[in-house]
Amino acid sequence: MSMVFSLAPEPDLEARETGRLLFAGPVTFVKGVVAMSGLPPADRIEVCFAGRSNVGKSSLINALTGRKTLARASNTPGRTQEINFFALGEARYLVDLPGYGYAEAPVAIVAKWQALLKQYLAGRQTLRRAFVLIDARHGVKDVDEEILKLLDRSAVTFQAVLTKVDKINRVDRDAVIEQVKGALAKHPAAYPEVVVTSSEKGEGIETLRAIIATLV
Repeated sequence: MSMVFSLAPEPDLEARETGRLLFAGPVTFVKGVVAMSGLPPADRIEVCFAGRSNVGKSSLINALTGRKTLARASNTPGRTQEINFFALGEARYLVDLPGYGYAEAPVAIVAKWQALLKQYLAGRQTLRRAFVLIDARHGVKDVDEEILKLLDRSAVTFQAVLTKVDKINRVDRDAVIEQVKGALAKHPAAYPEVVVTSSEKGEGIETLRAIIATLV
């Protein structure tokens, strides 16, 4: 029986408030990690964000946390191949994975990063969900399929998050949502609800906050 995919529903008042309170609290950059030995202690639930370069990952993380330069501050040159950890209060880590789709990066750096990513995804027991960002203007592309297959193999539940929906019209939006649903149906690790967001307009931000805040 194939999974039926739908748009994530609006959170109820309690979940919305839980999400608001979590993200209104302290959010601090912990460290950038280049090897498994550098990971912070696995002492809390964590969620990670993955997406190809220029998908709007920094903008989304900044919109979620209400801090304009949080993600960008940890994306300075030289840190681009790091896994960046942010403490979300006392009970959550928010983990920013480097953008993939590495046309510009040297082969050796790509190989090293891919190895670290595989180790992290397969070996982090406290990782509750990966959010895979998909640009609403393009839908799921071949480069996205690579990370989705990796998440399947790692048995990490992932949830698709459409970004930049304010950049397309309603007809194109409906079409890309259907394309994304079809692509996700091939992946056993995919969570069956798609979150639609616009960092610029604030659409979907409360929904995503509530999802993160209510994971156990």
